[in-house]
Amino acid sequence: MKLVNAHTTLPTQRLYIDGEYVDATSGETFQTINPATNRVICDVQQAGDEDVDRAVITARKGFLHWSRTPPVERSRTLMRVASILRERNLEFAYLETLDTDRPLSETTTDDVIYASRILEYYAGVAQTLRGDHYDLAPDNFAIVRREPLGVCAGIGAWNYSLGIAVMKAAPALVCGNSMIFKPAELSPLTALKLAEVFTEAGLPPGVFNVVQGDGRTGQLLSRHPGISKISFTGEGGTGRKVMVDAAPTLKHVTLELGGKSPLIVFADADFDSAMNAALVGNFFSAGELCCTGTRVFVERPIYDRFVAGLGPRVTAMRVGDPFDMETQVGPLISKAHMEKVLGYIEMASASAATHVVGGRRPDSPELQDGNYVTPAIFCDCADDMQFVRDEIFGPVMSVMVFDEENEVLRRANDTVYGLAGGVFTSDFARAHRVAIALEAGTVWINGYGSGPPSLPFGGVKQSGLGRENGLATLDAYTQTKTINASMSAMERYY
Repeated sequence: MKLVNAHTTLPTQRLYIDGEYVDATSGETFQTINPATNRVICDVQQAGDEDVDRAVITARKGFLHWSRTPPVERSRTLMRVASILRERNLEFAYLETLDTDRPLSETTTDDVIYASRILEYYAGVAQTLRGDHYDLAPDNFAIVRREPLGVCAGIGAWNYSLGIAVMKAAPALVCGNSMIFKPAELSPLTALKLAEVFTEAGLPPGVFNVVQGDGRTGQLLSRHPGISKISFTGEGGTGRKVMVDAAPTLKHVTLELGGKSPLIVFADADFDSAMNAALVGNFFSAGELCCTGTRVFVERPIYDRFVAGLGPRVTAMRVGDPFDMETQVGPLISKAHMEKVLGYIEMASASAATHVVGGRRPDSPELQDGNYVTPAIFCDCADDMQFVRDEIFGPVMSVMVFDEENEVLRRANDTVYGLAGGVFTSDFARAHRVAIALEAGTVWINGYGSGPPSLPFGGVKQSGLGRENGLATLDAYTQTKTINASMSAMERYY
């Protein structure tokens, strides 16, 4: 097994259709860049109209076979995929680090392992898929079947490229659908390797295909009449465009979009645990996560102590080469995104908020070519400050003081987003009151950010539609058919 490194270059990447690599017909390519060095990793072929058409035709053929495959065989295939991923953990982790900026300390322990758990979970679910029987005595009965939709498309985000690909593929495939997956153009590499693994595990040709490209390719998928469902993870504005493009053909749509999640810390909370959550909830993966708890509300009696404790912890974080296992914070995904994050930090610095720590380019000469920004904290923030309200998608924490429960709930819910939230308190009743009152798809009590594949994940308000993971996702990849049967003769009506 040959592992990549920070200076690796790769040959031009192609499309993966019908169980093999094929050349795109568009003649176009784009580059994928190493965020730590801003050097080109490789060129990637852009899928055009003919390529998407070919993928849909192939996926339709694959669906006709796969949808008739017994659930137990689907289960075994997904288990084989999970096993291969675990065996090749380092290979996938290194490739993910090369392409996405996320440190090896994360990708070796998180990405492939979590993707494998998703596959194993849905492999276990496969044989529990069922419909319903209705006794319409004395002479009738009905059955309600759960049937696959057909060809499904997934469009991934660039931060968790492997995990998101599996999160969309596993439930779709276990329900008997086929899938065409388009990874984000900023992180296109691991989806192709995943397609190889699906083929190696015995998935029939055409059941999982990968088309590469920018927003034009995504639009081709969203608009294609041969695709029954589209699942998108990414920014809210793009999600709305996907929804509009899917409307003429009435596609099923799942949207997992952005967030500006609140983390509420009451004075009676376990202080160290709450601080750990605030740091992990803001700076894991350099803050490039949709569910980050970037609005930290701290009750007044512990506010000063909490803010004072954050600075030294952040200063001690190791920012550096993501291929160094000691690195805790890597670079941001692209130079353009780094400039956007720095723009918000400049905005925060010019506001009435108090700068606590970070928010600059690191001094180390070896990091100057990469998209590095040191984790930033601002306290004494106001709810209406733009950097507090907008999703930054970078390592920027806003800390605010509050005095009582109803006040903080009103402020926490005063956002167009509703993806996640967290509450820290030792009061059991208050913890559940706050969790219920928060307008969010997921709320953590005395923790933040973890969850097994069995739990549904998704947002309310402008954080999305539908859910990923859990049994709830099965409804998004199936449709019901009612069969009403009579055991007696039909009476004459005319």
